[in-house]
Parts: sequence; structure tokens; C-alpha cells
Amino acid sequence: MEIKTAIDKAKQNDQKAFNFLLDTFWDDVYGFQLKRTENENDAEDITIQTFSKAFDKIDTFNDNYKFKTWLITISKNIHIDLIRKEKSKGSKSLSNDDESIYQILDDSPSPEDKIITEQNLAKLLKDIKKLKPDYQKVIHLRYFQELSYKEISEELKEPVNNVKVKLLRAKKLLAEIIKRR
Repeated sequence: MEIKTAIDKAKQNDQKAFNFLLDTFWDDVYGFQLKRTENENDAEDITIQTFSKAFDKIDTFNDNYKFKTWLITISKNIHIDLIRKEKSKGSKSLSNDDESIYQILDDSPSPEDKIITEQNLAKLLKDIKKLKPDYQKVIHLRYFQELSYKEISEELKEPVNNVKVKLLRAKKLLAEIIKRR
């Protein structure tokens, strides 16, 4: 399949075209992020977010540009956004007030926080059960058993890239279910 044909088919929601594009450009985007982040997990997470965002917005892709360039731009912007979020979290400084220096922040969850977390988890589990069994399983393996993509691939006897696409799709469907709630 040619890239242009795959893009046209992807715009019509063809899953095989999405898989082809993911297989074709995964290494380029992942390699780009690995150089930027110098961390395999971060590079992988950003790459997944890149393809998720690109596949969601595939209708906006302009054929005058190279698809790889478009993906790299999306990936770079996601990374920049993550850096900004981290900086904004870490930029809160202590005042010179003597008392504030000696106050120790207790981030352990309060009993109320624990109850809220349990309620949110129960709602999330209920929403996950609304997904197709294949999607439920891949989410369970990745986020509850914390398996790597390779381990999930071995468990499901599917190629790693299929696992990644299935996980992207599952997360997107889950997000839609949660938004409707």
C-alpha cells in the first residue's frame, strides 16, 4: 500500500490503513522522541499520543506536506506541552517567610481522598466493562497488570504494533464513554 492511498483510506476510517501508517512511521517518531527525551518509556508514551492525535485529526492532514513531517510536528508539540506542564508544576517556590520554610507538606491522601479515589476507580471499571472484550483485556493488561507492550503482545499472540493500535483505540473509546457520562 502506498502512503497516499493509506492516508486516503485512513480518512475513511479504514483500520488496515491506520495499521499500515503506524507500522510505517512508528520507528521514525519513536526515534525522534528517544533522542529528545533520552527515556524509552517517555518516548513510547509520546509516540502513542502522537499517533492517537494524528489518527483523530487525520482529516486535517494537508497533502501538500509529507506525512512524516506532520507526525514529527505533532510529536514535537506534544513533548513541548508535557515539558510546560512539568515546569508549571515545579515552578512554585517558597516565600522567604520563615514559617513557610519550616512547614512540611503532607501529600498522603486524606480519608476523603481515599473514598473519592475508590469511587472513581469503581466508575472507571464500570466504564471499561462497556468496551468490547478485546479492548477490556488490553487495557487490563497494560494499566492494571502493568505489562509492557511486548509482554501484552506475547499474552495475546499478536504483533506489538497491533497491541499499540488496539490500546489507542480502546483509550479513545473509553474517553468517549467517560465524556458521555
